[in-house]
Amino acid sequence: MSLSSPGMADWVTISALATAGGTLILAVATFSSVRSANRAARAAERSLLAGLRPVLMPSRLQDLPQKVSFADQHWVTIEGGHAAFEVSPEAIYLVIGLRNAGSGIAVLHGWYFYPERIATAPPPETKAFRRLTRDIYVPAGDTGFWQGALRDPNEPIFATARDAANAAQPVTVDLLYGDHEGGQRMISRFALSSTPKGSWLAVVGRHWNLDRPNPR
Repeated sequence: MSLSSPGMADWVTISALATAGGTLILAVATFSSVRSANRAARAAERSLLAGLRPVLMPSRLQDLPQKVSFADQHWVTIEGGHAAFEVSPEAIYLVIGLRNAGSGIAVLHGWYFYPERIATAPPPETKAFRRLTRDIYVPAGDTGFWQGALRDPNEPIFATARDAANAAQPVTVDLLYGDHEGGQRMISRFALSSTPKGSWLAVVGRHWNLDRPNPR
């Protein structure tokens, strides 16, 4: 029978402890490295998204007029900072002059019309928005427009919108849009108000983020 000497047992214990300590140090270093890499990746992603992010505002009063055509060859001209709300027997036409204050192209997806002034009420679900019949793009840092039309006289909102236009009462339009990659969807709420000269002014009241937390 052979017995290990006390000195040999001490070295075995010391070696095991040293190995365990080295493994722990390596694990901590790996964890710190992974966490640092994740932070860097998140920062890079935020920077990339910021470069694609659109934010729509009304065009400025000093912006050039814009002439907009509809599918039925109806034409509308709006001055900077203005909107249009016109009625014919066959359709109700709406146009808003826009400026993209963001750093990415805005692609308009849909709209929702309120025949009154709406302030803080949350927007409807995205499925309730009317889809645009064509893509409308607003370049970053430049002007553009949104257009929409109501064409079904049997739809309840048609008569309500016609009465609002004829009475020149304020109305509200929610616009649904996102970046050109299909993400960063937002809803911006625009109020349209008539002026004594018979034109319509547009102001933006609130923005909602759909694909990330809101800033408030």
